[in-house]
Amino acid sequence: MKHRFTAILACLGLALAASQTLAQTFPSQSVRIISPFPAGSGPDAIARIVGDKLGTSWKQPVVVDPRPGANGFLAANAVKQAAPTGYDLLLADVGHLAISPSLFRKLPYDPKKDYVPVGGVYKTSFFIAVGANSPIKSVKDLISAASTPGRVTYASNSIGGPLHLGAAQIEAATGTKMVHVPFKEISQLYAAVATGEVDWALGSIASAGPLLRAGKLRFIAIVDTVRSSNLPDIPTFEQSGGPKPLVANTWVALMAPKGTPAAVTSTLNRSLNEVLKQADVVEKFSGFGFVPWQTTPADVSKVIDVDTVSYAEMVKRTGASAD
Repeated sequence: MKHRFTAILACLGLALAASQTLAQTFPSQSVRIISPFPAGSGPDAIARIVGDKLGTSWKQPVVVDPRPGANGFLAANAVKQAAPTGYDLLLADVGHLAISPSLFRKLPYDPKKDYVPVGGVYKTSFFIAVGANSPIKSVKDLISAASTPGRVTYASNSIGGPLHLGAAQIEAATGTKMVHVPFKEISQLYAAVATGEVDWALGSIASAGPLLRAGKLRFIAIVDTVRSSNLPDIPTFEQSGGPKPLVANTWVALMAPKGTPAAVTSTLNRSLNEVLKQADVVEKFSGFGFVPWQTTPADVSKVIDVDTVSYAEMVKRTGASAD
């Protein structure tokens, strides 16, 4: 028994030494960021900005590999099946990591069991957008208009997506019942809000910004506890007449396959955070309305846990299902 215990300790020692060696030499080859977002999208552009910076720092190529479609399953499965070495990473958002577990009865991956967090990439808050000519000027006005159940409509780009469930959070917080109008495309939903076909929708600076700048939409509040540095004149949800502080946002993080050595994820996290604090990166993110999310793997894990519970409640409340 003593010899067996000694052998186990020796194996653990060898594994630890191998992990430390891998971390010291990482990366010694190109790194691939597999993304469920289409080429040319905001998250894709951010991945390329970050990838270029990491590649320069590491003196190794960082390749962004877009694999959109199938609800993110293609990208998620590719990283799930990859060797846990840190050379294949998944770019994923709140939908893939915190909403899908409640939305799909048979999800082909498990965010907690199949991956380990590398770090956050960015967060972006949602604003309440109304048409430029809408009589709704504040959250107080929205609550008043929605006092009659079914009178007010709101749009999203998918049933069970962040915009839909974020709006459900507002319904729950205000004690109102509004009508959800789903669209297939982001451009369609904001056009419908601009013309008054739909009363309001949640939107970010990246998604609703073009029509905001064109004067066809207005933001009446940011659904956050602090104002946006990009649009400081827009009040918070509570400042605009909401009954309590409320946060509705989306975020993107980098994940690695389960089993990736902690020493490697620590190296990745340190490099990522160094990139995210660079002034030119912060400026480029700001152009999309994104805020760099410098954080630890443990903190990303906590956010996933908290949001998974929160969105499960909203999925149940709305009856949303992707099956």
